[in-house]
Amino acid sequence: MKKFVIALLSGLLMAGAPMAGAASAATVTNKDSETAVLIVVEGESRVEVAIASGATEMICPSGCFVTAPSGDRIGLQGDENVEIVNGNVVVK
Repeated sequence: MKKFVIALLSGLLMAGAPMAGAASAATVTNKDSETAVLIVVEGESRVEVAIASGATEMICPSGCFVTAPSGDRIGLQGDENVEIVNGNVVVK
C-alpha cells in the first residue's frame, strides 16, 4: 500500500510539472500608438485579441496563425517574441 501511495503522489507531481522543452507562448508587444487587434486561429478556434499601445500579451501556447492589422498572416510555434510595428507583425 505504501508503494502505491508513493507512486500515485509521484505521478501527480509529474503531471503538474511543465514538460522540458515545451513551448510556453508567443510574446506580442504592441509598439504602435493605437490598440492593435490580432486575429488568432488555433485549430478550429478563432479569436480577436486586442493589444493596447505599449502592452504585451502572451498568445498561442500550442502554435497558431495570426492575422495582423495590416492583413499579413503568419504562423507561430508559440515560443517567439513578436512586435507590432506600423500594423505589421515582426518576429524577433
